[in-house]
Amino acid sequence: MKTPFKINIEPSILDDLKTRIGNTRWTYEIENEKWEYGTNKSYLKELCDYWQYSFDWKKQEVYLNSFPHFKTIIDGTGLHYIHLRGEGKNSIPLLLTHGWPDSFVRFLKIIPYLSKADKNGFSFDVIVPSVPGHGFSDIPSTPGMNTKRVAKLFTRLVTEELGYEKFVAHGGDLGTGITEQIALYHKKSLLGIHLTDIPYHHILSMAPGELNKAEKKYLDAITKWQMTEGAYNMIQSTKPQTLAYGLNDSPVGLAAWIVEKFHNWSDSHGDIESCFTKDELLTNITIYWVTQTINSSFRHYNEAMKDLVQEKYNPLQKLNPFDKTGVKIRVPLAVAESRIDLLPSEEFTNKFFNVWQWTKMPKGGHFLAMEQPELLADDIRKFVTHLQTQPHAEEVLKNVG
Repeated sequence: MKTPFKINIEPSILDDLKTRIGNTRWTYEIENEKWEYGTNKSYLKELCDYWQYSFDWKKQEVYLNSFPHFKTIIDGTGLHYIHLRGEGKNSIPLLLTHGWPDSFVRFLKIIPYLSKADKNGFSFDVIVPSVPGHGFSDIPSTPGMNTKRVAKLFTRLVTEELGYEKFVAHGGDLGTGITEQIALYHKKSLLGIHLTDIPYHHILSMAPGELNKAEKKYLDAITKWQMTEGAYNMIQSTKPQTLAYGLNDSPVGLAAWIVEKFHNWSDSHGDIESCFTKDELLTNITIYWVTQTINSSFRHYNEAMKDLVQEKYNPLQKLNPFDKTGVKIRVPLAVAESRIDLLPSEEFTNKFFNVWQWTKMPKGGHFLAMEQPELLADDIRKFVTHLQTQPHAEEVLKNVG
């Protein structure tokens, strides 16, 4: 049963945070103006100085709590989520699933655009859960909380806890993989899916001889990216516990690890605050700090690595929980491709998905919902409106809660 939830962090935790920032033993830095060696020291000191002396967490709490938060338990796992009903007379449920290193705050700026009624009275009932191991959802105590399991939890949240028979699902980053699993294993509950990236495992699981020239070029780009930007992925996939000791103990270390991704993955042209304010960056980072979830957030990478290895090297898939690997998804798909993310072609994607809409976004990076919330909301509306106007729309949408 869902119960209202309010974010309220103890002052002692915030005092300890500021003390730890003040006691940081800063390392040296060689020339790193363009962040080529990692997080720039000058900017990190500026951000952490603001965190220690000027950042008002309690003000951010008031903002966060302006959304309707709830908690519930499904399959023994405590889930935190936002559920805001739309203003329109025709309101369709929309599940928004975040990724890493963000959190449910990825979607705060887009929620008002989605819940507002358009001129036709159409809006969305917005559901934004925290992935287990992130934010205010439970930290899994045992292995196995992979994307398939999270997909089941989130489907049950929407259909059983909230009572919607069918819904639309959107995801980015880790949320893309979770949304894909909902489409594979719970397709009867879906009207359509909307993604901002395509999981890499599709191209990585194919033999080189199966790829055409364009697909080989895409694989080469992915390989190059992994060699230049993907070290975080490898350590979080293989030895997450080792890294977690440092980041769970040092707020500056935690900030450095997270803010580098917001800098490198956003459409910021090197100026991170052209996309995010310090308050936005630090609200997300502070949630990781006060909930001590950096370790558990890493473990999703470890679960994904185990599943990928089983898929690639165990042809019989006796150990692989994904028994629908390679099955084409028939649920309608829309893709919003950012300017800087690496995505395969629409043609390649259509081998595994049922592509209905593909939009090359004019601006915005990996965190589209934070960077360009209005543009992304418009793209989601366009897709769902398309679904509603199809000849079979009445049949597809008749059971919407």
